[in-house]
Amino acid sequence: MYQSKPSISMILISIALVILTACGPAAPTAAPAAPQATEAPPEAPVTEAPTEAPAATDAPISVENTLSVASNISDLITLDPAVVYEYSGILVTHNVYQTLVTFVGSDLQTITPSLADSWETVDADDHWELTFKLHPGNKFASGNPITADDVVYSFNRELTIQPPPPPVFLFTDIAGLTAESVTAVDPETVQINLPKTASPGAFLAILTNNIASVVDSKEVMAHETDGDNGTAWLLDHSAGSGAYVVDHWTKDVEVLLTANPNFNGPKPALTSVLIRHVPVSTNQLTELQQGDADIALNLTAEQLATLSGDATSVKGQDLRLFYVGMNATVAPLDKVEVREALRMAVDYDGIVNDLLSGNAQKVQTIIPSPMFGFNDDAPFQQDVEGAKALLQKAGVSDVSLELMVPSGAAPGGAEWSDLAAKLQSDWAEIGVTVNIKQVAQSELLAAYREQKGQLVLILWGPDFADPDTNVTPFTNYDAHSIAWRNAWNDPDIGAKAHDAALMTDQAARETAYKEITEYVLHNGPYVVLYQPAALFGVRSTVQGFEWNPMGFADFWTIVKIA
Repeated sequence: MYQSKPSISMILISIALVILTACGPAAPTAAPAAPQATEAPPEAPVTEAPTEAPAATDAPISVENTLSVASNISDLITLDPAVVYEYSGILVTHNVYQTLVTFVGSDLQTITPSLADSWETVDADDHWELTFKLHPGNKFASGNPITADDVVYSFNRELTIQPPPPPVFLFTDIAGLTAESVTAVDPETVQINLPKTASPGAFLAILTNNIASVVDSKEVMAHETDGDNGTAWLLDHSAGSGAYVVDHWTKDVEVLLTANPNFNGPKPALTSVLIRHVPVSTNQLTELQQGDADIALNLTAEQLATLSGDATSVKGQDLRLFYVGMNATVAPLDKVEVREALRMAVDYDGIVNDLLSGNAQKVQTIIPSPMFGFNDDAPFQQDVEGAKALLQKAGVSDVSLELMVPSGAAPGGAEWSDLAAKLQSDWAEIGVTVNIKQVAQSELLAAYREQKGQLVLILWGPDFADPDTNVTPFTNYDAHSIAWRNAWNDPDIGAKAHDAALMTDQAARETAYKEITEYVLHNGPYVVLYQPAALFGVRSTVQGFEWNPMGFADFWTIVKIA
């Protein structure tokens, strides 16, 4: 087993940083103009680097102004923003590239300007027409100006990469984009046409994802090889306009990011970010405690509980929902009263407070917090007598069901088997016998997708930060996703979900999702159990670390104090 050797680690890091100092880029004489957020709502948060912190490009690279992040980055397969669909890749590309619009900090309610100062959505009869105005004067890290042509190139590049990259379905299947959808009206204006079957609100949320990163078209085209759209070069290089640029990536060792002198936002306070591959959480803990790591991303709840003094635990949000799916065609689960009785019998507080040590939020509706449309209604508390009464009303007794459960540890701090045993115990109190069948997750998903499960304990995480990413799968039988897997076909609620997705009035849309989530809460085939917390270990010298539930942090807002 790998043993952490802090002193050697720090020596090696220091040597690397000294070398980088010798060949690093010269500091610019002035900071580029920041974009003016003309349409940002008044309450949108604005993040600025503290004035007392040294600007990254004004200070030489050193351990003091390098953020050291310990993480398991074994999932990192590319740094190309058009291809990235793994957690580590998202974390890196978010800090290297910019999108037309974005979320700030941990907020998922307010879409704010980024490369685009403003945007407008128009109903153009047979399609939606979205027009974005770019901020004039913005530059890529190369110094090339950012123009509408770069946006068109970036979006069309996503559509033409072969084989199709994992996130491309967000553009093709969800947004309905084609090669003709995105055009440059002038150097600072981009027009995007969506079919009427696509949701403008969902598309704006998709535009905050790394799939919509704007790349330097001149730089990428200069590195194309055999028509590969630059994918080989962007595997371990960057061509963005974000706060940082990729210095190097050594697979299963580290990624080093250095400050972009042409960044059009507040200068990063820290010159560089070193993300090191530390796959074993106990080694991450040791490095954090000894000061070799400023942030540890993969500690367990038990490990975080041991932190004190120079390191502490920081909690963020995780958008995954843990739930039990109930096959609506399997007797007696075909009865609404029986499904309601099973929801009513669960000891949710015991799961959150005991099994998860409080590191979760009790959520019972199908849109996670803090996403737009989240419904915090959680009416179910364990009510054994009430659940028994519902079973009696349904004329049901001597119920025996199979609960399929994945093998191994569940994300968020509990074993799948422990969760299953807790549910089995709770349901036994109302006379429902549950037989647990634990199988490999691949086997479980295969059976679930063929409607072969009776009760299935599983989780769901959104692909983009819009309620439609959850509501359509959970309500629309024809989408062949979650409602399909539970054999629940309710055309009326599916139609309401479809209509809500296409609404452009945010207030009306929020009202629609409130109605939809309330209906599913009491009529759907789901027992939504909880939403886990995202947990991190952070040195007390680190300030400004804020986790976005979509899987990233703004490194440029972080400072280190003495």
